Amino acid sequence: MFFAFIDFTAVLPYAIFGAVAAAIWFVADTFLFNKSKTEVRLERMKSHRDSGPTESNPSQKSGLGKMLEQHSESLAKPLQPKSEKEQGKIRERLNFAGYRSEESMIVFLASKFIFCAVGLFVGGGVSLLMTGVSVRSLTTTFMFGGLFFFAPDILLALKGRKRKEKIFLGLPDALDLLTVCVEAGLGLDQAMRKVADEIQKSQPVLAHEFAISNMQVQMGRLRDEVYTELGNRNGVEDLQTLASSIVQTDKLGSSISKALRVQSDAMRTRRRQIAEEKAAKTAVKLIFPLVIFIFPGIFVVLVGPAAITMINEMLPAFQK
Repeated sequence: MFFAFIDFTAVLPYAIFGAVAAAIWFVADTFLFNKSKTEVRLERMKSHRDSGPTESNPSQKSGLGKMLEQHSESLAKPLQPKSEKEQGKIRERLNFAGYRSEESMIVFLASKFIFCAVGLFVGGGVSLLMTGVSVRSLTTTFMFGGLFFFAPDILLALKGRKRKEKIFLGLPDALDLLTVCVEAGLGLDQAMRKVADEIQKSQPVLAHEFAISNMQVQMGRLRDEVYTELGNRNGVEDLQTLASSIVQTDKLGSSISKALRVQSDAMRTRRRQIAEEKAAKTAVKLIFPLVIFIFPGIFVVLVGPAAITMINEMLPAFQK
C-alpha cells in the first residue's frame, strides 16, 4: 500500500546519483589512496616494530581517513574561532571528553562542517521528494543543516559527561589503593604509578590520567603544577579537590596518607548522598508515568462498567 503512493520516476534520478557516488567513493578508496602491501611492510621494517596485522595498527589509516585528515584544516577554516577565549572554551570541552591532541580542534570543527553539509543534503533531498521546490522545502533543508551542525557538540558533551562519571565513580576505590600504597612506604609518585598499573583494566580513564601525571613529574615539571593540571583538565570537582589537598599537604609537610584517607571518606559520603538523593526523587518521577500510562487503564477498568450501566439506564429516561 505504501509503495503505491511513490512516484518511482521522480525517485530514480536520486537513486542513480547515490549509487554512482558510492561506486566512485569505493573505487577511489580501493585503488587511489591505499598503499600497496610492499610499501606497508617497508614502513613497518623502517620503524623497527611489528604491530601485528596491518588493520590493527592505528598509524596505518584507510584511504578515506587519510583524505579527510588532509582536508580537515581547509574544512575547519571557516569555523575557526576568532578569539583566544573561544579557542580556550573549545579546547576545554575537548579536554573534558579526552581529546587532547593538537589536531583535535581542527578535526572537531571539520566534523561540524561535514555534518552540516550532510544535513543540508539529506534535508534537501527529503524536502524535495515530499513537497518539491518551495519555501517550506527550503526551511526544512536549513533546519536539517542546523540540527546536523550541532550534532558534534551534543556528542562531545555526552562523551565528556560519561567520562566525568567514570572518573567520579572510580576515584574513591583508587584513593583507597593509593592510601594503602603510601602507608606501605611508597612515595606518592611510585604509589600513583602502582595504582595506575593496578586499575588499568577496571578504570582505564583514571589510570590514563594518573599515568600522564607521572610522566610529567618524571620529565621535571613541578609537582604542584602537575596535580593542579590533573584536576583542571578533567572538570571533575572531586579530582580538583584531591589535587588541591595534595598540593597543600606537600607544601605544609603533613601526612599525605591521612589527607588521602580523609578525601576518600568524603568522596564515598558524597557518592552515598547522591544515591540517596536519586532514591528520594524516584517517587516524584514515578508520578508522571503513573498518571499518563497506568491511571487511565485503571480508570477504564474500574469506572467503565459503572459508566456503561449508567448510560444504559439513564439514556432512555432522557429520551422520553
